[in-house]
Amino acid sequence: MFSRLIRSRCVSVIALVAFVGCSQQSVSQFPSTRLVYPRAKKVEQIDDLHGTKIADPYRWMEDLDSPDLAKWVAEENKVTFGYLNEIPSREKIRSRLTKVWNYERYMPPFKDGGRYFISKNDGLQNQNVVYTMKTLDDSPSVLLDPNKLSADGTVALGGYFVSDDGKYVCYAVSEAGSDWQQFRVRDIETGKDTDDMIKWSKFSGAAWTKDGKGFFYSRYDEPKDQNMMSGVNYFQKLYYHKIGTPQAEDELIYKRDDQKEWGFGGGVTEDGKYLVISVSKGTERKNRVFYKDLQTKDAKVVELLNEFDAEYDFIENDGTTFYFKTDYSAPRGRVIAIDITKPERKNWKELIPQSKDTMQGVGIINDKFVVSYLKDAYTQVKVYELGGKFIRDVDLPGFGTASGFSGKKKDTETFYSYTGFATPATVYRYDLTTGKSSVYKKPTVDFNSDDYVTRQVFYSSKDGTQIPMFITHRKDVKLDGNNPTYLYGYGGFNIPITPTFSPSNLVWMEMGGVFAVANLRGGGEYGKEWHDAGRLKKKQNVFDDFISAGEWLIANKYTSKEKLAIGGGSNGGLLVGACITQRPDLFAAAVPAVGVMDMLRFHKFTIGWGWTSDYGSPDNPEDFKVLRTYSPLHNIKTGTVYPATMITTGDHDDRVVPSHSFKFAATLQEAHAGKAPVLIRVDVRAGHGAGKPTSKKIEEETDKWGFLVRNLKVDEKQIRG
Repeated sequence: MFSRLIRSRCVSVIALVAFVGCSQQSVSQFPSTRLVYPRAKKVEQIDDLHGTKIADPYRWMEDLDSPDLAKWVAEENKVTFGYLNEIPSREKIRSRLTKVWNYERYMPPFKDGGRYFISKNDGLQNQNVVYTMKTLDDSPSVLLDPNKLSADGTVALGGYFVSDDGKYVCYAVSEAGSDWQQFRVRDIETGKDTDDMIKWSKFSGAAWTKDGKGFFYSRYDEPKDQNMMSGVNYFQKLYYHKIGTPQAEDELIYKRDDQKEWGFGGGVTEDGKYLVISVSKGTERKNRVFYKDLQTKDAKVVELLNEFDAEYDFIENDGTTFYFKTDYSAPRGRVIAIDITKPERKNWKELIPQSKDTMQGVGIINDKFVVSYLKDAYTQVKVYELGGKFIRDVDLPGFGTASGFSGKKKDTETFYSYTGFATPATVYRYDLTTGKSSVYKKPTVDFNSDDYVTRQVFYSSKDGTQIPMFITHRKDVKLDGNNPTYLYGYGGFNIPITPTFSPSNLVWMEMGGVFAVANLRGGGEYGKEWHDAGRLKKKQNVFDDFISAGEWLIANKYTSKEKLAIGGGSNGGLLVGACITQRPDLFAAAVPAVGVMDMLRFHKFTIGWGWTSDYGSPDNPEDFKVLRTYSPLHNIKTGTVYPATMITTGDHDDRVVPSHSFKFAATLQEAHAGKAPVLIRVDVRAGHGAGKPTSKKIEEETDKWGFLVRNLKVDEKQIRG
C-alpha cells in the first residue's frame, strides 16, 4: 500500500525461502540408528476450547526468557549441528554457495530531490549499501552503509525515504531480524545524522511533507511488559515528526481507541496537498481510506472510503481527483477515479477495467499509467493514457518477474529489474517517450543460464482445479524418477509466488536437482477469487494442491517418494507442517521454516491476531473446528513414521514467535517412529527473514542443503567446489 506514493525503498527483499541441495555420501556412511533427542519436560496444561479438551504439555516453551527453554534449545542445537557436521560434503556445499553468491546485485535506482539513489551489494556484503549520484554517469557515493552498524551484520536497513527537496533521508533500521524498527534522519549533503530518533515503530514507512520539515509515520505504544518479542501488538497510531524536535513532541495525527486492531499507513500526495491514510485491519486485503487537507490549518481527517468492503490502493491524485487500484466489483483489479468533492459511488469513474490477468501494481509516470499484471504467475506490464486508453506493452526479456517502475508524474524515465529462476536480476532503464528498454546493470554470475530450462505445467488438484507449477532444472536432467526434487510452496495471504533467481536454487540445480514451485490457491496469482479459494474454511485446498503437486512430479517421472523434499517459510512453514502430518508417506524430507504450527494459539502473540482473515479465529467455535483439523502441532500422531525433517527458526522472530517451532519439534521428536532425523535448527540474532545478513543466509542454506543431500542420497560427484 502506498508503495509509489511515499516512494518506499525497501532495501532488504524478503524473497522465497529457497533452499539449495547438494550431493551426499551413500547412506551406509551415516548412522542408521535413531538420534537421541534432548528430553523436553512436560507440564499438566489442559485447555477447554469450545467443549474440546486440548493438551498443551509444552506451554512453558512460550516463555522465551525461560532458563529451561534456553537449556533445551542449546541441547537441540548441539544434536542438530552434530548431525550436520558429520556430512562430508557440507564444506564443499558452503564453498560453492559462497562462490555463486559473490556477484554484484543492484536494486532499480530512482530519482528524488535532483539525485539518483541506488542500492547495491558487492557480493558477500552482509547488507546492501545505498549510494547517491547527481547523474547516472557519475561515480556513486555512499549514503547509507548498514554494514557499519554492527560487527555481525545483523542490523539491517528496512527502508529509506527521501525528502522532496533532496536535503534529508529518513531511514529505518532493525536489529537481529526484529520487526521493531527505529527511524533516523541523515543530511544527504554532509552524510551526517541529525539528533532525530523515532522508536517503537512497526509495519510503517515514512512520508515527508512537501516542505521537507518533517514526516508522518506509524508506531505502537512502548511495550509495558518485559517480553517485547512476543507481546501482542494493538492500537497503532499515526504521528507527525518535525525535524529537530524530540519524539515526545510529535503530533498525534490519528488514532482510534475504539478499534484496537486498526493499523494506519500515511502517504503524502506528490503535490503535497493531502495526507492519504490507509486504514487496515490485520492482513485482510480490505481497507478504508481517509485523507487530511495539508493546506488548511487544523483540517480534520475525512473518512473518504469508510467500509472494509474491498482493497483500495491509492495511486496518485490530480487535484481533487484521486486514482485507485481496487478489487471492488473486480476480483482481478481495475483502476478507478474518485472526485473527493462528490465521492458517492455513483460518481466513480472506471478508467482501466478488469482484464483476464491479475492487476498487481499501478503508478503514474510521464502522465501515464504504468500497470503491472500477472499472467499465470509471471509479469506483464502495460502503459495507458490517464483516460484509460491502451498505449503499449512493455517488452520484457522473457518468462519471469519484473519489479520497480517507480517515478513521478513528469518523469520520462523509470527503472525496473527482471529476473527468472535461471536469470539473475538485470536492471533496465525504460524510456516512457520511446517505449524502449536498455540494460543499466547486468550481473555476472559463475554459471551458464543456457544450461537450464524452466517449464510451466498445469496439474489437477484433488477437486479437479488446475494449478500452475514452475519446474526448473538442468537441460540434461533425465525424467527417470531418480532426480532429487525440492518442491516449494506458500499459498496464503493473497501473495503470489513468481519466478525469482536464487544462488541457492542454482547450486541445487547444478547438482542435478529439480526445483519446483507450485502456485497454490490462497496466493495472489489469480486475484481475490484464487485467494478466497484457499483461506478460512477452504484452507484445506492449499494442502491438497501441494500434495497433488508432489504426486504429479512422481507420476511424471521427475522424482520418486524417496527423492522428494518439500519446503516453505512462515505460512509456507504451516503448509509443510500440515502436509507431512497429513501425508507422511509421500515425502522423503521436509524443511519447514519459521512456520505457524500451533493454529489454536497463533493469535495470542505479536501480530498473530491479524492473520485471522486467512485462518479464522480459534476463539470462534466454527473456525476452531476447521483449525483443529489441520493444525500441524495437533495432528502429530504417536507411532507414525515421518519424513526426515529439519525445522528452522530464529530466536528474534517476533512475527511468528519461535515457540511454534519449539513445540512442534518436541512433539514430533517424541511421536516419530522411524529412524529418519527430526531436527530443529535455532539461529541466534535472527528473526523472521527480513534483513538477514548474507553470511547467515549462506550458513543456513549450507545446512539445509547438507541435510537434504544426506537424506535424498544426492550424488556428491555433482557438487562443484
